[in-house]
Amino acid sequence: MRSRTRRRLGALLASSAALAAVLVPTASSSAAPATPATPATPATPGTYAAPAGPARPATVVIDGARMSRAKARLDAGDRELRRTVRQLTATADSWLKQGPWTVTDKPKPAPSGDPHDYLSQAPYWWPSQPKTEENPWGCPYVQRDGERNPEVDTGTDRPDIGKVFNSTTSLSLAWYYTGQKKYARHAADILRTWFVDPATRMNPNLNHGQFIPCKYDGRAIGIIDFSQQYTSVLDALAILETGAPGWTRADRAGMRAWNEDFLDWLVNSPFGKEESAARNNHGTFMDMQVAGLALATGDKALARQVVEDARAKRIDTQIEGDGTQPQELARTRSYHYSTFSLVAHTRLADIGRHVGVNLWDHRGPDGQSLFKAVEYLLPAATASAPWPHPELKFDRYAASDIVHAAADAGSGKAKAAVPGLEEPPLGDLWALRPAAEQLDSIAP
Repeated sequence: MRSRTRRRLGALLASSAALAAVLVPTASSSAAPATPATPATPATPGTYAAPAGPARPATVVIDGARMSRAKARLDAGDRELRRTVRQLTATADSWLKQGPWTVTDKPKPAPSGDPHDYLSQAPYWWPSQPKTEENPWGCPYVQRDGERNPEVDTGTDRPDIGKVFNSTTSLSLAWYYTGQKKYARHAADILRTWFVDPATRMNPNLNHGQFIPCKYDGRAIGIIDFSQQYTSVLDALAILETGAPGWTRADRAGMRAWNEDFLDWLVNSPFGKEESAARNNHGTFMDMQVAGLALATGDKALARQVVEDARAKRIDTQIEGDGTQPQELARTRSYHYSTFSLVAHTRLADIGRHVGVNLWDHRGPDGQSLFKAVEYLLPAATASAPWPHPELKFDRYAASDIVHAAADAGSGKAKAAVPGLEEPPLGDLWALRPAAEQLDSIAP
């Protein structure tokens, strides 16, 4: 199947081009340390690393070697890392009281009639008429960019899938750094319920993402419900696969099969092809998701091809020589979307590191680069100057992770800016998971 997927990607990329043209408390005697040890040979992304001291997770975005070194420093008593792990476990502890969730819990199924099909509603579309018995939705719906309709958080799977993504990320990291079994077991239960158990699993498609009442049963744009965060789940899986209690061989096989089927749908479905052709952050997040899934399921060549093509296809077309991102600056949440877009770019660059492609070194014909795009945000990110573009809700900390990423990649300006960054609400977890995450919320 992987060879078919690779062949089909060529057609996908050609189609895209054509469309583009027109997270410890200090260790206690009751908390067993994490037991996996560094394998004798380097772990390969997407493969199972046998347990044995701090293991190097075969992550697809995060640098697993850096995680292993951080775990070793933590075990040796690093005080700063212990403080950071306490922030991480505070979040993970809150997730222990929640979930698991299932796609089958919706009050009504997706338009397909199958309760296992994922359903979400377009966030920026609002009813334009009073809701009546004859017109229960208040149709027609009209777009209000950047203004999130609260009804999208009721009756669909979008709020729950966000909880699945966020919880498994925090819980897997908490298990890795503390060795406390409760975190791994709950992460495993959450993943198993949503993706593996036949009674509760989600079908591996997004045919009904971001539907608009009385207008569309689903849209290609709904793929971003997954593409913006699912690669974090892939890394959570890699962490659990270093020997987490509660994560079984059957679970691994079930997730592998789900990921392969989902990748096939992304690459070959009409919605997947349309989303890949998007010329703004949607296209970059799609590339990040496809490359991450390809690497996680063993298709390194496909992952490399996607990352290589991102130089001209994404960086050159979305970033100007001065570092601005015109399509994101045109939004009513221009700072949010400028940082949001760069989360995709920098995480795609992280995947590139695993396959031997350096996106940070790329310079476009007009001087376009990831460094310039991040550096354009530094005055606002450090509060040394106001953000000069429209923004309905400015969250300075939103840029913190991407500034860390640029600093680690070699930007002297970004490195100098790190001490001036605003700490995100859940803490600065960069030392534990050195890969950019979306730190702010679009919700009002």
